[in-house]
Amino acid sequence: MPAGNLPEILRRERLSLISTDTFTLVPVTVHRARFRDRRSVAEVVAALSRDPRVASAQANHVYALVGEAMPVLAGAQYVVGKLRLKEAHASVTGKDVTVAVIDSDVDLGHPSLQGAVTDRHDALDGGKPAAAHPHGTAIAGIVGARAQLASAAPAASLLAVRAFSGETRAGAQGTTLHVLRALDWSGKMVARVVNMSFAGPWDAALSEFLAAGTGRGVVYVAAGGNAGPASPPLFPAADPNVIAVTATDAEDRLFPAANRGSHLCVAAPGVDILVAAPNNGYGLLSGTSMAAAQVSGVVALMLQARPGLKPAEVRAALTRSARDLGPPGPDREFGAGFADAADAVRSLTAPTAAKEPDGPIPTGASATPVSASSQP
Repeated sequence: MPAGNLPEILRRERLSLISTDTFTLVPVTVHRARFRDRRSVAEVVAALSRDPRVASAQANHVYALVGEAMPVLAGAQYVVGKLRLKEAHASVTGKDVTVAVIDSDVDLGHPSLQGAVTDRHDALDGGKPAAAHPHGTAIAGIVGARAQLASAAPAASLLAVRAFSGETRAGAQGTTLHVLRALDWSGKMVARVVNMSFAGPWDAALSEFLAAGTGRGVVYVAAGGNAGPASPPLFPAADPNVIAVTATDAEDRLFPAANRGSHLCVAAPGVDILVAAPNNGYGLLSGTSMAAAQVSGVVALMLQARPGLKPAEVRAALTRSARDLGPPGPDREFGAGFADAADAVRSLTAPTAAKEPDGPIPTGASATPVSASSQP
């Protein structure tokens, strides 16, 4: 609409303008407004949608980070053996691959993150200065920690994108607009992988941005959600342009609170994960958030091995090389199975069967088991 129409539309609908954002990932300008009367959000959206001068109208949905603390130590860094990271790291470590972590604020001073984060961005609306948050710090460390903390892609370049505030009563939350800003900035910074360890409702604008980024070669990875087996699919994980990840423990058992669904792509370690914590600390976290970060790191390894991979090719290689769990074949609990970093990378770099003198290299090999010892 012509810019001059905006004040009249706001007056007629009894709205107060909060912000205006112009994006590049999808060429659109979004006006965010507030109303204080007794109308419902649906009523206001419907009224705006009927106005021919408004291209689209929708709620500014709320998304929440997914992850919960677990008090029992179950084998400090069993992830290394389960994902077969040592074998994968013999050839690739994520070097020259940029991974954006859209989350709460990251403790950049943590020893395990020194040199890992190359840039940061605040997609929130200002307010209090950003404070390091346990979730964002943990996720960044799982993707690309250095030093003593093992990570999936220890040489990847991380972008810390703050789109979630830990100051709300409900915990760390962000809205549609915050996430759109984060995706847009990640696109400008040419991130090849975007980790989204949060969940919420379907959102038309978010879906449009994810489709646009995928068309540019960005690989989006998201947590399947911790709302349990009875929950409907949560987004962005259930979006067709996203690799949805569920969580398993040291014994390959499904995380009980994990969402189920046919949209799940693969499983990865997400229970009792040793993570970086603010103020130079360490802790244990569980949830599909942790599992998604593991897979984002694995994708970075794959993109170092084959920089020209398209998102669909990444998904195909991940599922093809996964170790089957549960009933034979893909299922609603584990997707295609357990992500195998070594086999995923090898499937991209090994000679074809016709050129291999000893026959084709087998895929789907079992990950090295690691026994978890409980400590009080």
